[in-house]
Formats: sequence, C-alpha cells, structure tokens
Amino acid sequence: MNKGKVYIVGAGPGDLELLSLKAKRCVEEADCIVYDRLINKRILKFAKPDAELIYLGKLNTEGGVIQDEINKTLVREALKGKVVTRLKGGDPFVFGRGGEEIQEILKDEIPFEVVPGITSSISVPAYSGIPVTHRGISRSFHVFTGHTMEDGGWHNFDAIAKLKGTLVFLMGVKNLDLITGDLIKNGKDPETPVGIIEKGSTSKQRVIRGTLSTIVEIAKKEDVKPPAIIIIGGVVNLRDEFNWFEKKELFGKKILVTRDEKQAEAMSSVIEKKGGEAVELPLIQIEDQMKDYDYSEIKKYSCLLFNSQNAVRSFFRYLPDMRLLGDIKIGVVGVKTKEELLKVKLVPDFMPEEYIGELLAKEACDCTKEEDKILFVTSDISPNNPEEWSAKYKRNFEKLAAYKTVKIKKDKSEVEETLKGVDIVTFLSSSTVEAFVESLDGNLDGIKGVKFASIGPVTSETMKKLGLSVDIEAKIFTAEGVLKSIEEAM
Repeated sequence: MNKGKVYIVGAGPGDLELLSLKAKRCVEEADCIVYDRLINKRILKFAKPDAELIYLGKLNTEGGVIQDEINKTLVREALKGKVVTRLKGGDPFVFGRGGEEIQEILKDEIPFEVVPGITSSISVPAYSGIPVTHRGISRSFHVFTGHTMEDGGWHNFDAIAKLKGTLVFLMGVKNLDLITGDLIKNGKDPETPVGIIEKGSTSKQRVIRGTLSTIVEIAKKEDVKPPAIIIIGGVVNLRDEFNWFEKKELFGKKILVTRDEKQAEAMSSVIEKKGGEAVELPLIQIEDQMKDYDYSEIKKYSCLLFNSQNAVRSFFRYLPDMRLLGDIKIGVVGVKTKEELLKVKLVPDFMPEEYIGELLAKEACDCTKEEDKILFVTSDISPNNPEEWSAKYKRNFEKLAAYKTVKIKKDKSEVEETLKGVDIVTFLSSSTVEAFVESLDGNLDGIKGVKFASIGPVTSETMKKLGLSVDIEAKIFTAEGVLKSIEEAM
C-alpha cells in the first residue's frame, strides 16, 4: 500500500507570527489538513489550493468521541497516500494529545514527524507581561492540566502546594475553585497572586488578577471563558511593569479586510503586528487585462500615468522589453504606486502631492507639449475622464484598462457570520462597498455597533449613498493610511 505521512504540528498560541517555519512548510506540503478551533485560521492560507481542510475542533478539550474521530481521520487519509498535517493549537505534547494520535497511526505503520509548537504555558504569560520565571521571585515553573482524570482522580496538591516555583494550569477555568481550594487546603498562602489569561496572544486577550482566596469570585464576576490559562505565583505582580502587548496601537480591535485576496495579506499583517485581529472577506478580485496587449503601441506616447499599484503590476507583468519605454516620462499617484514602480527599477518623473488623478494629468503637461499622446493606465472602472482632460490641457489623453475589478457577492449568512465580533470594517474602494451591501441584500439592520473606515472621499461618497456611516476616513489614501486613521480614532 502506498502509505502517506502524518505531520503532528504545533501551531502556537494564536499569534500567526509565532508559527514556526517548519510548521508553515508542513501546511504548504499537506494534501489534507486536520485542524482544531484554537489555531489562527490565517494559517490555512498557506495551504495548497487543492488541499482538503477538515475541521475537528472541540469545546471540551478533555476529548472523548471527537478524539477518536480525529485519530481515525488521520489514519484514513494517510492510508490514501496523502501527506496529512494535523494542526494543533500550542504544542502537540503539552496536553495536546499528540501522543495518542501517534499511537493510533503506528498501528498501521504510517510514517510521521512531530513539529513542536510554542506552548501557551509560557507564551501566553509572556504576552500578558508575566514571565514564568524571574530572578529572585521564581527559579522554576510547573505546568499542570486543569482537568480531572477520567476516573475522577486529581493532582497531588499536598506536593504541589509545597513547590516554590510558578504554577501554570492549562484548561483549568472549569475547575478553578478546586485548584485554588486544594492549594489553600494544603498550605499555600491564600494571598498568593493569581492571574487568569483569556484568549492569550490574540487581540481579545484579557487578564484577570486576584489571589488564591479571591480569584474564584473575581472570575465569576468577570465571566471568564476558555481558552484561558491560570498562573499562580509572585511573577504575576510583574505584569504592571512588563505589560507590552496590550499597549499596541490596534490591540483589542477586530478589523475586517475586504480587499482582493492576493493583497489582503499585506494589510492583515500590519493589523496583527499592531496587536489587532485581521479577518479577511475579499469582496473584489483583481484580474489582469494586459496579456494580449500590443506593447509596441507604447512608443507613440510621450508620457505614462499610473494611478494605483495594481496598474503598475498589471502593466509591467507582461512588458516584453523595458527598452520599449525609451525616454517616455512616467507619473504616479501616491507613495504606494511609486514604491511599486521602484520594484521594476524605474523612478517616476513626477508625483502630485494629493492622490488625485486629474492632478497627475495636470502635472504631465510640464513634461509634454500640446497634442502629445499621454496614456493613463488604470482599471476598467476608473472614474477619471481622459476626454475631458484632453480638451482642458490640449493633450491627447487615452485610458488603458490594465486590470479589471470584479465584485464578489458573498452569501448573506457568510457575511453575517464573519461580522460577529468585528469592530471595524475597512473599505479601500467603492467596489468593495457595493459588494458588501449587495451581499447583505441591502439589509443593513444587522450591522449596528460596527464602525466603517474609508480610504478616501470617493469611497466615502459611495458608503453614504448606500446607507453606511463613514466613521473614519483616511487622510492618506492608502491601506496604511486607513490603519493610521483607525489608530488615531481609537
């Protein structure tokens, strides 16, 4: 039999950038990915387009029936000759039941590898400003499951209470009263500091603090929910000094990115670097239109104008020979368009201060003469008017639709589900606004409490026209400008 292979992979605690390079490779190579609810879903974007994604998550991490299903799925898919990646939150061997999965696949002699992940037992405290060890406070740390055993057995708290190091309990929220009560009963000081870290290393991270004697009531009052870890010891008091993650610019904000799927990643990365959570819902698709273009036509133009990064990318993707441009002057709108041009080793001759197409046309007059032909490279739905410019500036402006913007209408239920918990929806074009409203069938009743951010005046006008509020408008008309304005608004 042509057996496949199983990778048992730790995906880390939640922050995408805590995924190891080897774990990323295993995701990229997989024919089948079996994942749980605790992974960052953006990891799945590394998968091959034809990879089968199987969600087998469980709210009750003590397992049982669903763990049997996971084991059987790994064996079944591997026996089909597939490369299977079992993607688990945290580390496979730190209460991740990776060992049980390995025992199951070994029954069929299926080859496997284990890829360690960053365990929440150290990373989540670190993200909350609590080191698990610290000179003069704790010289060791000890990690325990917060679950009782299947037969109802429990830890030896007589021994645990005597430990001098930091105590970390994973998956222990349900048994918080048992943990604190047994520690106190066995001699642990009731005033020992306790921290509970909920949704650690994500934008919704929350830290609740108390002592062994008070934390149960505080947790009830604060309605603490899993996933959460409990950390006990003097190191908890260092949080006031060491807290860093929650001070990031976009911490606590869940932001919806609606731009083209290929471009969404860059914006999502910036959001997460700033402590926010990015959710992607592509509402447009950019399609090149230059493959069959006759580039020999370029020689008749004195000047080329580009009003977006996409225009630059599409135009130069199929350009057969850079020498065809000769001494043609080049103008761009915006810093990002300039940066895209620099990638092909070309420096624009001019760039207007404001991100407006007509200003680009106006400045083109400084390096051309009357009756010269000027090519405006843009999208199929660009609102700019070359005919009007030709009459106004006595040049022959022509428009080249280098790419097509295709709206994507999503299923209404998918949009509504994606919007759950979202704080801010970002729109970088009028097309995304239209696709958003169309996907909701024009019914905006269910989006109360959500704020909307616009890339600039044209997009803002479309939002208003379609009944959306413009809560934030970028001062600089780029994706980064939108995020900067969100930061300022927050």
